[in-house]
Amino acid sequence: MVHQVTSKLNKRSDLVATRLFVGSLSWNTTDDQLRDFFSSAGTVNSANVIFDRDSNRSKGFGFVEMSNDDEAKKAIDSLNGKELDGRAIIVSEARPRERSFDRNR
Repeated sequence: MVHQVTSKLNKRSDLVATRLFVGSLSWNTTDDQLRDFFSSAGTVNSANVIFDRDSNRSKGFGFVEMSNDDEAKKAIDSLNGKELDGRAIIVSEARPRERSFDRNR
């Protein structure tokens, strides 16, 4: 019985997560532009460009959350390398954030 539960959990790793990393963004790209661009792949639950807290300037990357795994995979397949706001963007599955304990960052 334990083996059956483990097997089901391992199958989850074969699926694409709904949260996507978007890199190489123009510093001028907004959340709304990101949302509109990814809506061609499906329903966008959220779209956020990440800003530096000190300078309030875009860091050139962001995150998009699609409504399901199929739409996330479609977004990766169809939008990776496409041009947004004059830049070829990188779209990939987001990885969990690594915790940093350096408070001076």
